[in-house]
Amino acid sequence: MTVCNLLALFVYCIWKLRSGGASAEVDTDTEAPLELPVLKEEAGCSTPVQQTTFYIEELPRKFSYEEICAMTGDFGNMVGRGGSGEVFRGLLDDGTPVAVKQITSNKPVGEADFLREISIVASVHHRSLVRLLGYCLVRRGGSHQCLLVYPFFEHGSLDWWLFNGEDRRRLLPWPTRRRIAIDVARALAYLHHECRRQILHLDIKPANILLDGCLRAHVSDFGVSMSIAQDMTSVETRGRGTLGYMAPEISLSKLSDVYSYGMTLLELVCGRRSVEDGGASSETTTDFLARIVREKMARGALMEVVDAAMVRVDEEEVEAVVNVALCCVQHRRELRPSMLTVVEILEGRVVVGLPLED
Repeated sequence: MTVCNLLALFVYCIWKLRSGGASAEVDTDTEAPLELPVLKEEAGCSTPVQQTTFYIEELPRKFSYEEICAMTGDFGNMVGRGGSGEVFRGLLDDGTPVAVKQITSNKPVGEADFLREISIVASVHHRSLVRLLGYCLVRRGGSHQCLLVYPFFEHGSLDWWLFNGEDRRRLLPWPTRRRIAIDVARALAYLHHECRRQILHLDIKPANILLDGCLRAHVSDFGVSMSIAQDMTSVETRGRGTLGYMAPEISLSKLSDVYSYGMTLLELVCGRRSVEDGGASSETTTDFLARIVREKMARGALMEVVDAAMVRVDEEEVEAVVNVALCCVQHRRELRPSMLTVVEILEGRVVVGLPLED
């Protein structure tokens, strides 16, 4: 009897072990999906959760030269010309208007280096920067042509509004100009401090600030154009900017852009160019507007140089903006503020007494 009981107990234990193992396998299979919500809930923790989904950024489209000719009507509608190239209006196949900038250089442009710069520019995304849509690199005869395709802005560039008569300047009231100043400052702060690789613009001026339908500013010509044009010898580029906006120092840095921004800011407030036409040599006139504004500020007569086309101007805001501009155009670059500081001051988040050179 005892032997029978032991045998029965032994059979029962074997059955339980097999049954438990099967039940464990079933539980594992049925409950595994329930772990997914737990992982989602922990996604916000400091410990990173491995992701299996990757996002590939949209790269600019490579156009053939024939496609560029077709979209621009064989370059039949030029809408602008600058030191680094000419700009033509064009249409994509779907009717989207575009601006095609043609940069010609006698210096060989290496395709690998060019594409490397294209990839850098393509990684830049900011609402106040003009997005690069496409490109084309060709060799024609002894020259190299780089063609860059951008969105077309019907309202054109800021210099078209500032330097073509009082009627146009009147359409830029003070709140609009202040908004433009902040848009450009944000774009430069992004290029200088928020990009994975710092980008210097080196040619900030009203001609490179485009306005959309709401008169919001978008900075163009950053990254590629100036590096390709470094061998050009025109007085406007020389690989480092445009006369009247170039910082006085030889070595370039993000503070060179700060200087150019300050000159642009003065033109935005005063409605006149920073460089005087004619008269003395360029060396004595490149910062004449800054000197005039500085002298008027010292005498308490700043409003005498503020654009008279603007009505109902907030004088305190104008004075604050001019103070920032004068700090940006100082010859001692170590005294110039960063663009991050400029943004904070213009947006009213901080009040900073910026140093001025003697």
